[in-house]
Amino acid sequence: MNRYYRLHESQGSRGSRDRGNPPATGNRGTEFLAWLEQQQGRQYELHARYLNPAFPKMLQTIGFDKGFVRGEGCYLYDAKDNRYLDLLTGWGVFALGRNHPRVRSILEAVLSARLPNLVRMDCSLLAGLVAEKLTQHTAPDKSQRLTRVFFCNSGTESVEAAIKFARCFTGKQKIIYCDHAFHGLTTGSLSLNGGEFFRERFGELMPGTESVPFNDLAALERALAGKDAAAFFIEPVQGKTCEAAADGYLEGAQNLCRKAGALLVTDEVQCGLGRAGQWFAYQHWPEVEPDIVCVAKALSGGYVPVGAVITTPKIMDAVFNTLERCVVHSNTFGQNDLAMAAALATLTVLEEDGLIENAARLGAYAISELDKIGHECPFVAEVRGKGLMFGIDFRRPEASPKLKAAWDALHALNFGVFGQMVIVPLLREHRILTQVAGYHTEVIKFLPPLTVTKEDLDWFLSAMRQVLEDTLRVPGAAWDTVTTLAKGAMRAYVR
Repeated sequence: MNRYYRLHESQGSRGSRDRGNPPATGNRGTEFLAWLEQQQGRQYELHARYLNPAFPKMLQTIGFDKGFVRGEGCYLYDAKDNRYLDLLTGWGVFALGRNHPRVRSILEAVLSARLPNLVRMDCSLLAGLVAEKLTQHTAPDKSQRLTRVFFCNSGTESVEAAIKFARCFTGKQKIIYCDHAFHGLTTGSLSLNGGEFFRERFGELMPGTESVPFNDLAALERALAGKDAAAFFIEPVQGKTCEAAADGYLEGAQNLCRKAGALLVTDEVQCGLGRAGQWFAYQHWPEVEPDIVCVAKALSGGYVPVGAVITTPKIMDAVFNTLERCVVHSNTFGQNDLAMAAALATLTVLEEDGLIENAARLGAYAISELDKIGHECPFVAEVRGKGLMFGIDFRRPEASPKLKAAWDALHALNFGVFGQMVIVPLLREHRILTQVAGYHTEVIKFLPPLTVTKEDLDWFLSAMRQVLEDTLRVPGAAWDTVTTLAKGAMRAYVR
C-alpha cells in the first residue's frame, strides 16, 4: 500500500465525507468549487487507484508531488501560496500563461450565448473566422499557398491527418522523418517517432516509413532518390533535442522534395505560433514554404484542446474531391465552438500583445545568458534553441578525473538521470518547474510562456548558475540527492 492510500485512509470520516457527489442544486458553480476544494489532496491517491499508478509514483520519487492548487500567468501556486515559475507550460500549451483573462472572457461569452454548436450539417462561423486568421499568417500575400485549414483536437491528430493528406495527394506511401523526432504517440505519428523507447513493445506500426539524420541533406536526398516518398515530416526545432534546422537545410529539403514529387510537412505543434520567435518556426527562413503545417498546443489558449492542419487548395481539394467525399476525413469535435473561440482569442492576443516579438527578444537574451553560464560548467555540452524554446545538453566532462568518475558512477545506475540533478533543486530550492526533454536524454528543455518577463528569466538564470555550481562539488548534496533518485528508480523498476 503506497503512502497516498495510507494518508487517505488515516483521514477517517473526513475521507468518507469527501467522496460525495458534486452538488446538484442551489448555486451550483459556487457549491461545486467548494466541493472541489474539499477534494484537494486526493489527486495522487485517485490517480494511483483509478488511472496510471506509475505516474504518481514517479512524481513522489523525484519530489514533484507539490499539489498545485492555482495557476496564473507565468506562475503556479501550491496550497501554502508559494509561487513557482512555470517553464514547462504543459509541454508548450500555456504560451499565453495560465488562465489568460481575455481568452477566459471570450469563452464565458460563448458559453452564455447558447450557440448552435456542432450542428454537423451546417458551417461553423467560428471555424471560418479562425481559419481566416490563421492563414493571414501563413499566407500574408497572394503569392503564398497555405490558405486552407482542417481542424482537429490535438497535435498527434494533426500529424495523422497530414499523413493521410500527403498519401492521398501524391498517390505514394513512404513517409520520411528525422532521427530524434517526436510527432505524437498514436499509431501513425508514433511510426514517425525517432525514439525507440516510445516505439518498442507496441508491435508493428505503420509500414512505409524511413528515418534520416536531422540536418543531413545528403541522407535525405538518398531517401528521396526512388521518388516513392509521399512526404518528408520535420520539426523546424526538434522537441526532444531543441536542435534547430541549420541555415539552408529547410530550403534544401524543400528543393529535394519538389524534385522527387514529395511534400514538405513542418510539424509546428510545439515550436509554432510564436514560440520560436516567428509566427511559425519555418518563417525564420523566408525562402521556405511548406506544403502542410501542423499546429496545436498553444492554439488552445490553455483552455480547450484544438489542432489544425494548414495546407494548400490543391492538397485539400485532392482529399475532398467530390461531394460524396466531402467528409472523407473528419472527427467529432474538431470545430466545436469552445475550441474555435479559444483559438480565435489566442490568435488575437498573440497579434495585439506583441508576444511573438517578446519571444524573439527574450529568447535571444535567455539563450545568450544561459550559454555564458554553461561555459563555466564542464558538464554542459551546448545551449541551443530558438526563441522561447531552448535547452541545455549535458555530457561527460573531459578534464576532471573526479567529475568523470562521478558521471560514470551515476550513469552506471541509471542513464539520463544527470538532468534531475539540475531539475530537482530548481524546483525544491528555487521554485522553478521544468523537466528533461524526453526519456533517456541529458537535455533539459525550457518552454516559458510567451508572456514571460526579463525579471522572470533573471530569476531562472540566477537559479541555474547556483544549481550548476553545485554539480561541481563532488561529493556533495546534489550528487547524494540524484544518486538516491537513481537507486529509487531502479528499485521501482525491479518491482
